[in-house]
Amino acid sequence: MEFLVEGIMSVTWQQLVMYGVGLLLIYLAIAKGYEPALLMPMGFGAILVNLPMSGVLNQQMEGVGEVQGIIQWLFDIGIEASEAMPILLFIGIGAMIDFGPLLSKPVMFLFGAAAQFGIFMAIVIAVLCGFDLKDAAAIGIIGAADGPTSILVSQVLKSNFIGPIAVVAYSYMALVPIVQPFAIKLVTTRKERRIRMEYRGSEVSKTVKILFPIVVTIIVGMLAPSAISLVGFLMFGNLLRECGVLGKLSDAAQTTLSDLITLLLGITIAFSMQADRFVNVQTLLIMGIGLLAFVFDTIGGVLFAKFLNLFLKKKINPMIGAAGISAFPMSARVVQKLAMKEDPGNVLIMHAAGANVSGQIASVIAGGLVIQLVSAFL
Repeated sequence: MEFLVEGIMSVTWQQLVMYGVGLLLIYLAIAKGYEPALLMPMGFGAILVNLPMSGVLNQQMEGVGEVQGIIQWLFDIGIEASEAMPILLFIGIGAMIDFGPLLSKPVMFLFGAAAQFGIFMAIVIAVLCGFDLKDAAAIGIIGAADGPTSILVSQVLKSNFIGPIAVVAYSYMALVPIVQPFAIKLVTTRKERRIRMEYRGSEVSKTVKILFPIVVTIIVGMLAPSAISLVGFLMFGNLLRECGVLGKLSDAAQTTLSDLITLLLGITIAFSMQADRFVNVQTLLIMGIGLLAFVFDTIGGVLFAKFLNLFLKKKINPMIGAAGISAFPMSARVVQKLAMKEDPGNVLIMHAAGANVSGQIASVIAGGLVIQLVSAFL
């Protein structure tokens, strides 16, 4: 009883806030279905690491002294020492992606590149808000709408805000159906959103699908070596999918491996959600800058499509540009749903899917380039 009273009395208001954050994440995962495989363990972990004298961080063992708790151990070996967890997750992501719509219309690569505008805008804003360059760069990657890339960049650059960055990145990914329609409508007219596009994508051969991940890996490895761990594992996962002789491994990568790594990653990230690190003004700024990055990524893709329309006879529906972010396949579905709302007969899903998978590649390349550029200044 004495230990219980001592524990209750030692709880700070910041820890109470983190209990609330943890419960909110669990609620969003279970009741709303927002990224449950990640948000649920993150929410539960946020509660675990903020319990008084939590044994998941460190604990006293008789005759041994203080030893690492399980969450600190997972953080040290899986993220701090090697960034293994987020990198391994890319194998599963790659195995889930069909690059066919992109390869049949290679012009969609341009939309993936244009929709990374928010990353660099957010980095500038973060620097102006007083963050140092490595933290600003890690915060800016939230705009890629790619949780694993955000975690990896923040770890490689040794950011002090990996916990808030991870929470914000995945929360905004889950909120794609809310944030993107708002951003799209800011810069488009109803007439533009009703533009119809014919899909005449050519059939992509199996050989091309097999060669694509190999060629991309070689090219990126030559141009942006810092991005190769991200792109290489993404492309390796896609090669498992397309080669045709490793069906069981491809299925395992998409399900068992992806689910297990996501689960462990979520609860491990909680190490950085300790109250004294998380509950501060900087976290609120990260939330605001992350939202701006996300919105500007969407707007950047849309405005690029509108720019192309100045020179094209057959106009592009500018909403396609919004699908150039990395949130696959959520963003493509959002564009299709919005198109159907404006014009029930308008089918844009194949165009949007091509832009969306392009955004997946562009986001990891952008992450690698940010690491390379920032490392050169540090």
